[in-house]
Amino acid sequence: MGVTVRYIMERDFVTLRPWNSIAQAAEAFEKATAKRGHRTFGLVVTDDNGYLMGILSLYDVLNLLRPKYIHIWGEMLDIDITGFFEEACRRAKRMQVGDIMTVDVVSVTQDAHLLMVVDLMIKKHVRRVPVVEDNRVLGIVYASAVFYKLMELFRD
Repeated sequence: MGVTVRYIMERDFVTLRPWNSIAQAAEAFEKATAKRGHRTFGLVVTDDNGYLMGILSLYDVLNLLRPKYIHIWGEMLDIDITGFFEEACRRAKRMQVGDIMTVDVVSVTQDAHLLMVVDLMIKKHVRRVPVVEDNRVLGIVYASAVFYKLMELFRD
């Protein structure tokens, strides 16, 4: 079968629920960072039964805070944006994860070949892929794990 996802996926990971607030998500990101030993930029969102609902990533949060017309602000010298970011964060704290998470999530099974994951990550521009069985999340495979597995294979 070759190198499959089951050998590099993380089975112990922090998840979110769609009804968690963004403030609770911030706490979960801190917990995941502490657990993994390095910064985490995306968390799987599941229901109470472990079924995949989405992913909340760095880009989802940045898109929430990015003003719709920011591209013209650089040309508007008379606009004062002092305090905008702080106010946007204050308001966002009460929003729910389900309001901003990515719901069109690619996933793989634990028997997926590593090459399939590489292809998905490149084509879909994702850095993490949930590993599912019957839509229930069993683990997550990170681009960094794929990369270091490839480095290991290059050395062998």
